[in-house]
Amino acid sequence: MGGGHEDAETIRYTSDVVAVTDDGHVLLIERDWPPYEGQWALPGGHVDPGETSRAAAARELAEETGVQVDPANLTALGLWDAPGRDPRGRYVTAAYLAHIPADTTIVAGDDARTARWWPLQDLPELAFDHAEILAALPSRPQ
Repeated sequence: MGGGHEDAETIRYTSDVVAVTDDGHVLLIERDWPPYEGQWALPGGHVDPGETSRAAAARELAEETGVQVDPANLTALGLWDAPGRDPRGRYVTAAYLAHIPADTTIVAGDDARTARWWPLQDLPELAFDHAEILAALPSRPQ
């Protein structure tokens, strides 16, 4: 039953934000660094020491897109922890949903080359397993 730690792996903790508008758009960033440099992804990043994943989600959203949200207004979507989901090693991410007004201004910053609103029905190819995270969105009445 494998009680030893000789094959323990380093696990990194991140959080991602699915920021959506009532008119059916999601906020994505174009990554400025490997892995997946130049590809589109959800805003997100590492959870800092002493920080909750919810606080990290709000911080990363602000750093990468300029969009400010109260962490209390983020809804947990779930955890994604499949081995191999990140080529840099073992990463576990907590994903959060944020409802953002459709006219919100975005300003790319930090790890984002650009940021833009994409129609949920017409998304680009996404980095990591972010398409799976988006697939977990609760369906909304039309």
